[in-house]
Amino acid sequence: MSCCPAPNITDEVKEYYGKTLQSTNDLQTSMCTTPPQAVAKHVREALKLVHNDVTSKYYGYVSYVAIRNNPTPKLLDLGSGSGRDCYALAKLVGEDGFVTGVDMTDEQLAVANKYIDYHQQSFGYSKPNTKFVKGFIEKLGEAGIEDTSMDIVISNCVINLVKDKEAVLKEAYRVLKYGGELYFSDVYADCVLSEEIRNHKVLWGECVSGALYWKELYEIAESVGFETPRVVSANVVEVTKPELKKVTGDARFASVLYRLFKESTQVVYNGGITGYEENFKLDREYFFTRDTPTNVDPVTSQILKQSRFNEEFSMK
Repeated sequence: MSCCPAPNITDEVKEYYGKTLQSTNDLQTSMCTTPPQAVAKHVREALKLVHNDVTSKYYGYVSYVAIRNNPTPKLLDLGSGSGRDCYALAKLVGEDGFVTGVDMTDEQLAVANKYIDYHQQSFGYSKPNTKFVKGFIEKLGEAGIEDTSMDIVISNCVINLVKDKEAVLKEAYRVLKYGGELYFSDVYADCVLSEEIRNHKVLWGECVSGALYWKELYEIAESVGFETPRVVSANVVEVTKPELKKVTGDARFASVLYRLFKESTQVVYNGGITGYEENFKLDREYFFTRDTPTNVDPVTSQILKQSRFNEEFSMK
């Protein structure tokens, strides 16, 4: 799993997922293993092809985004761990698609990288369509992930391991293409958690201490620029161990699967500006070619619609 909050939390999460946990049987709660929805048959078939060593070292649950009809989809997994989701998705996107996993834990990355060639051969591909890079999910630029380069960003019970969740969502928004989707599952609380819960070492690793009050997610998503979060599914999850339940008290938790979309608006330049009949440069980011649909962000769309340029652009 990947995170970069205060140094002590970072080190503790690295220790927990890199050394303390040796298999899924070592987890102390069901927070990271309770699936938010049923798994489709084609996903189950893809999972069967994932090497057992990868599966045994994976500490999340199963939830997979539907892959739209795109011949070359690019996906990014935040906190990819041993690579189980990446490999299953690599099968689902086909040989011409590509899946990148980002994680900070050396032990997990070692497992993931070990089986790249194995899965390429198992899928019958002529070349690998996965890669794993070391990095923090709130600093994707440092891991080499470029602006507007991904169709879908996924994450499976990892974002709440990061203290600065707004930074994670900002990075996800940055790397997504317009119209792209952040499809992620995580644990959420029905209240703002106490400092005692926040500072509990085991509960951090078990995806409890970092759980947001669900309303906070909506506030962060809006501030970053995403559309309103859409709940795909949700299940109540419980802390059952007495020594941990004593710490969490009356706080209640749910495993929730969300979709967040980076809104896309297409505009078409009609060539009506004198001297710029074939091309028009609005600014450093947007260069329009006559009669060619171009994706713009919602703010730019509104500017073009309401400014003196409104007759030179049509909206789709």
